[in-house]
Amino acid sequence: MTSRPPFISIFLLSASALAYEILLIHLFSIIRYHHFAYMIISLALLGYGMSGTCLSIWRVRLSSSYPIVYLSCIILFGCSVSGSFLLAQEIPFNGEEILWDKYQMVYLCGQFLLLSLPFFFAATAIGITLSTYSGKITTTYCFDLLGAGIGSLLIILLLFLLSPKNVLIGLTCTGFLAALIAGKELQFHRRAIVARIILLLMAGIIFVGLSATLKISPYKSLMYSLRIEGSRIIDLLSSPLGVLHVVENKVVPFRHVPGMSLTAEQEPLEQIAVFTNGDNLSVITKKAEEPEHLSYLDQTTSALPYHLDVIDTILLLGVGGGDGILQARYHGVKNVEGVELNPQMVMLLTKRDGEYSGFSEEDTKNIHTEDIRGFMHRSKKKYDLIQLSLTDSFWGSGPGLSSLKENYLYTVEALQEYMDHLSADGYLAITRWIKIPPRDTLKIFATAVSSLSEMGVTDLKRHLLLIRSWQTSTLLIKKSAFEEIEIRKMEIFCNERSFDIGYSFLTTNDQVNRFNILRHPLFFQGAEAMVSGKGDSFIADYKFNIRPSTDNRPYFHQFLKWSSLPEILKLRKQGGIPLLESGYLVLLGTLLVTVLLSLILIIVPLIFLKRDPLKNQSDIFTGSVLLYFFFAGIGFLFIEIAFIQKFTLYLYHPVYSISITLASFLTFAGVGSQLSRKIKDSFGPGKTMFFAVSGVVSISILYLCFLDDFFVLTSSFSLPVRFFITVALIAPPAIFMGMPFPLGLENLADSAKELIPWAWGINGCASVISAMSAPLVAIHFGFPVVLSVALALYPLMYLLFPKTR
Repeated sequence: MTSRPPFISIFLLSASALAYEILLIHLFSIIRYHHFAYMIISLALLGYGMSGTCLSIWRVRLSSSYPIVYLSCIILFGCSVSGSFLLAQEIPFNGEEILWDKYQMVYLCGQFLLLSLPFFFAATAIGITLSTYSGKITTTYCFDLLGAGIGSLLIILLLFLLSPKNVLIGLTCTGFLAALIAGKELQFHRRAIVARIILLLMAGIIFVGLSATLKISPYKSLMYSLRIEGSRIIDLLSSPLGVLHVVENKVVPFRHVPGMSLTAEQEPLEQIAVFTNGDNLSVITKKAEEPEHLSYLDQTTSALPYHLDVIDTILLLGVGGGDGILQARYHGVKNVEGVELNPQMVMLLTKRDGEYSGFSEEDTKNIHTEDIRGFMHRSKKKYDLIQLSLTDSFWGSGPGLSSLKENYLYTVEALQEYMDHLSADGYLAITRWIKIPPRDTLKIFATAVSSLSEMGVTDLKRHLLLIRSWQTSTLLIKKSAFEEIEIRKMEIFCNERSFDIGYSFLTTNDQVNRFNILRHPLFFQGAEAMVSGKGDSFIADYKFNIRPSTDNRPYFHQFLKWSSLPEILKLRKQGGIPLLESGYLVLLGTLLVTVLLSLILIIVPLIFLKRDPLKNQSDIFTGSVLLYFFFAGIGFLFIEIAFIQKFTLYLYHPVYSISITLASFLTFAGVGSQLSRKIKDSFGPGKTMFFAVSGVVSISILYLCFLDDFFVLTSSFSLPVRFFITVALIAPPAIFMGMPFPLGLENLADSAKELIPWAWGINGCASVISAMSAPLVAIHFGFPVVLSVALALYPLMYLLFPKTR
């Protein structure tokens, strides 16, 4: 064994592990309805916690065979990167059945354990190195965190260049490369034989990985479509923003027009479908030979604004396949602009110019490829109509599968930004799916009422108008007051298409619920209550959560109320799935699994360490060690997750936010780890810890008060510039946050070396639980509360800093 730790292989191993963690988030967004970022973070930390327990029990035995153990762990990591994910796909876990099938929790537990294996092997390799080279903890920890930071950034580049499956194979190869380098760093005997074994294993894993496929949930729209005879995938595009499947069916062509009137006479034109991550259907429509061939687009609820006034300028938020552009052209609007986040979607509009869409490069020059909120911050233009189209699938949002998604398009602040870009008499049109009992429509109406109230509008009744078809609803918010003539035009529009009026200031109870009849006119009753000062009472008594979403609580699709759960459970065998927020229940189930596994695999084995004569040898208070590293895990993760959420709004996509935020936190926490030793040598551990805690708390409070305003000031900057700003903002708190953990470890190394793996395990357990509990706290109380809890823990950590007896 060499006197120098294997820094290069640790760097590569840590980079591969973090890149794999972010890749899993991307893969889950493809095969499931949500990226489950917090679950992935939690299971990664479970692997790290299990490794700490393993090292606590067998530390002496493993340390005596350090080179073999270290190399074996890296090889097993390389095997399990692809292997664990491919095996986890075979487990029949389905979150939609979590209340119907008693085995689903068992399946979830199995999937969780399988996916945590790569992190267990990586953490064991790093943990045994920290224990073996205890005199060089800060440097080893620094290489570990720097590698993790670099891996978090490189995965973004890889996802632009390769498909997700090929990236998975590439990370497998990187793991094996780390093993080859480790053999050389440790001067392992018989390196040639070991290298041959590693290369043989790598070839086998690559072969299996290339022959495997991603198993997308059968309940996603793509899988429904592929079951129809004649459907075939004709194109496949991939980027960090998602995987686009382009599907064509010449036997049964796509004719997708959400909410089209049942009395419409014009048949929709043939279309090709574009699915984002297997869902979120957009369609590219065949080029119309005559303008009247697009008349079916006038038979949807979203066409209402064109019948109320002359529209000269329109902004489409979410261009998708371009149906909004076609609808605007049909109604004679010449100045059409759009915003689309994914540039590959815009590219598809012109790719099949000969047969579909008819769009040319010239036609798409007014489509801005950036995030909607970012464009609104940057743009100074005013529009007669801003149209926010359906941006999710009916099935994905139907049974609560999207309840965990942070959606910043439907918050109070977002609606205010949209209205700031309307001309004096402009309209904001928001189209949503109809769900029974009503949820989306009433929630967006409540959000609109809250937005207008905060903007100082007093006569709310005259600024809102709502209509619905059998499948969609459209809410119109007007900057000025609606006139009586506009209401009469709306009534004619609805009568001709058999649409129902949901609300207007002239509508009476006998004018609603005429065509698509419900048992009770809930749309009208809810809207009337909200504009009449009775909204709080209606929302409190309603069986679903329809409180306005905000940027601090951006869970628009979270409708579950605990008070309604007993009633839903009674209906679960009577077609009650549309009432169930399964995404929220999956989050709860995952939290239970993490707590259970943490107790079984981390805490319970550690309890048996009492049999070890540790108590008689140590000069450190064991209780303070337990609480110190437990609070360190919760505090670090709560702040990290709160920042991920805040920067999702700033960077406009979860993959960008998670990658840049994790990379920044881990890289600069590594810098802080290295600095902590130098500061400790000059000022002592107590003062250094006080310095670290003061830095974390003061900077976080500063950000809590002023970060939102700073985001508004800099949101018009380009995305690369905002990447650098993000790194610069995260660096200061991350440097201070990187100090408490190694400071505690070094104190243990001086007085209780045997406690180092134990502290690692306790910290991992706390991190596992906090990664799943933080989003629950955010859903109910908002992310500022998550950050406040973390800030309360850091002063306690200072008081609990491990001291001798």
